[in-house]
Amino acid sequence: MTDQINTPAITGVSDPDRKAIEALYRAFSEGADFLDEAVCSDWQDIPLAPGQEPGRDGMKPLIRAFQAAFPDVKIIVHEMIGGPGRVAVRAEIIGTHSGEWFGIAPTGRAFRMPIHEFHYVENGKVTHTWHLEDWLGWLYQVGAWPITDQEASQ
Repeated sequence: MTDQINTPAITGVSDPDRKAIEALYRAFSEGADFLDEAVCSDWQDIPLAPGQEPGRDGMKPLIRAFQAAFPDVKIIVHEMIGGPGRVAVRAEIIGTHSGEWFGIAPTGRAFRMPIHEFHYVENGKVTHTWHLEDWLGWLYQVGAWPITDQEASQ
């Protein structure tokens, strides 16, 4: 598994498309400004998170909040599969719940969350991203689910 973490399997993905995808994921751990390198200004992130505005600039506040909640966050890409202008990614987000997220107070618990994403890329910039994360698994890992009868009655 260590080799997968350090060297993702990449099949059929052009170098410019790979660089755009890597910059997108780097934005989550190294700073929202990497989005300028990764995605076009009217990038479509599908579905939008609660309260997220559309486009590249709409994602930046969400990334900053994400970094505050998970300051040690890393996205590990395990696999990229693609064709011209299309990239599918199998990855996972790892980190520690150190700040409020989804209204859940920090628990200090570590988590590993699988993600699956499909990207359209044009001229070295991501134009569309469809994503699916295992947030229910995250809730379980940080101890926020299942809720107890006492918590449910409050």
